[in-house]
Amino acid sequence: MNSSKMLKILFVTPEAVPFIKTGGVADVSGSLPLKLQELGHQVRIVIPKYALIDERRHKIHEVVRLKEEYEEVNRKKVMFSFRSSFLVATKTRVQIYFLDNQDYFANRKGIYTDPKNGKPYLDNDERFILLTKSVFALILKLGWVPDIIHCNDWQSALIPIYLKSVYKDVPELKNIKTLLTIHNFENQGVFPAETFAKTELPKELKTDKGLSFDGKINFLKGGLLYSDLVNTVSGNYVNELCSDPDVSFGLKNVLCKRRDDFYGILNGIDTVVWNPEKDKRIPKKYSVKNFEDKRINKKALCEKFNFQYDENIPIISIISRLTESKGIDFLMKDFNELLKLKANFILLGDGELKYKKFFEEKTKKSNHKFACQIGFDENLAHLVQAGSDMILIPSKYEPCGLNQMYGLMYGTIPIVRKTGGLADTIKNFDEKDFSGNGFVYEKFSISDMIKTINRAITLYSDRTLWEKLAKSGMKSNFSWTNSTGLYLDLYRKLVG
Repeated sequence: MNSSKMLKILFVTPEAVPFIKTGGVADVSGSLPLKLQELGHQVRIVIPKYALIDERRHKIHEVVRLKEEYEEVNRKKVMFSFRSSFLVATKTRVQIYFLDNQDYFANRKGIYTDPKNGKPYLDNDERFILLTKSVFALILKLGWVPDIIHCNDWQSALIPIYLKSVYKDVPELKNIKTLLTIHNFENQGVFPAETFAKTELPKELKTDKGLSFDGKINFLKGGLLYSDLVNTVSGNYVNELCSDPDVSFGLKNVLCKRRDDFYGILNGIDTVVWNPEKDKRIPKKYSVKNFEDKRINKKALCEKFNFQYDENIPIISIISRLTESKGIDFLMKDFNELLKLKANFILLGDGELKYKKFFEEKTKKSNHKFACQIGFDENLAHLVQAGSDMILIPSKYEPCGLNQMYGLMYGTIPIVRKTGGLADTIKNFDEKDFSGNGFVYEKFSISDMIKTINRAITLYSDRTLWEKLAKSGMKSNFSWTNSTGLYLDLYRKLVG
């Protein structure tokens, strides 16, 4: 196909910055579409209208011709509408459609889980079946037919299945291709076998060749089998998924079948939003040229968390979803060992109730060596990155990871376990030849992690060496330019 042809891409995602975020899928969904649009492609986005999305702040408005549509879910007629706004950047903007339904989204205080008990909503299957069906209704109503539907994670993984079964004979839809991007294999959209009847998909898909999975229904598995191409968010993660059953959470054999159609594309970051030289969310902007101003942010961070400021004591931050895969159980097990180190620790994150309670309790007893804030706070995330000296990422699995990239941009040195995208982006520092950009350990063990943190703390005492390492990291290039080109290669492979 002509490589200069402009494409029409519908991006379907459960989250997008700045509207709603729990993980990396939101960052990608808020950056990649803008970059594609900037290059001249037509991009539109669909996400659910969760109650947590601020309508006034984001100027979300009604679209008269997209009001009061109906789709059948679980043998009942469900009414929904689409509202609209724009994802805006300096050079461009992308139209975004919000799936609006009172029962499934607008009346829920959580996104995927009930804040009262910390458990997933029992009807998450129905909620995202509606998202899937609504996408086809939107396309047909608008008459805007994309070349590609770019699906993200299990919440939109049913789209390729419906496209190749229920909607296969609809003339307007027959040429649409699908790409499924998986940001995290841990969450697969696994539901009881009874869920299959709610989908109203053909019965032959309730088999091992379709959605069936260990006696249950697996949305992500279906998407893997039926999407035209599949990718995940780092090359190393692809290799791990296809070789280690623990990493792929039961889907290794499915992935092996699609190995020739399975790609790894490392995520980029928004280098305008995440740039200490331009960051309006931090007390003092700084760059390689005035690196000493990073200290002002450290002082502000100490003040925020009631730490005594001491330039000789490093602040090590953890910004993470609080889940087992992020190494949080591992941290809890030997947390007191961390507090013995000559460093102060700050945690910013949200997740399961047991983790939240543990860290809130530790804050009270840590004698000002540890502090946490539970709940996602974008402004605070910027201050933590700017004010910390190091960022710890002890993940058991890590598809890509963005915080290590943000850390490098802010002169905050990453300490990471060698896995997934962390292995693709962080190389162990060698002071002999000054190669590497962070501190890396391989085994998922507390002793290896403590040993590596201690090494970083020791090197931190050499202020000249440390500043040189930090400034080197700040010159990294993790922009979306390269990654966007790789996604375009996949799109053109699909429609060519």
